[in-house]
Amino acid sequence: MNSNENKSRNKILLITQGAMIAALYVVLTWVANVLGLANGAIQVRFSEALCILPVFTPAAIPGLFVGCLISNIVNGCVIWDIIFGSLATLIGAFGTYFLRKTKFIFTLPPVIANMVIIPFVLRYAYMSEDAYWFMVVTVGIGEIISVCILGFILKSVLDKNKRAIFN
Repeated sequence: MNSNENKSRNKILLITQGAMIAALYVVLTWVANVLGLANGAIQVRFSEALCILPVFTPAAIPGLFVGCLISNIVNGCVIWDIIFGSLATLIGAFGTYFLRKTKFIFTLPPVIANMVIIPFVLRYAYMSEDAYWFMVVTVGIGEIISVCILGFILKSVLDKNKRAIFN
């Protein structure tokens, strides 16, 4: 196989992985939404556990962004949530990718991005009357459950087969 064919295969692999991650994000957010966990002050989106995937592949970065974007549209979020919620996920995904070689710190960028951005979204897009710092705490709790706990468990499971899944 020549280098052009190899580059094409790598691009196709990255696009496919990103699309699969986006689809998983949408489905997992839908499940959390059905259970009443995807929106509100405390959000435990199972899909946010996928925010650890940039540790394994850079394809996760656009995959998570597109998945969050589609999820927010499908779940009827307002435009500011669609835009800024998706940007929070994108920022978190980039942070996870850059910290991918750390033992646990890679879980923190999605948590921090959402803790900073989502309370503003809740306050100004949904007119939540809760105090900003209260929402920072509640969003943080949901993100810690989703990313630091569920995501870390997911990473531990995927570590065993990362070459077969992401190579």
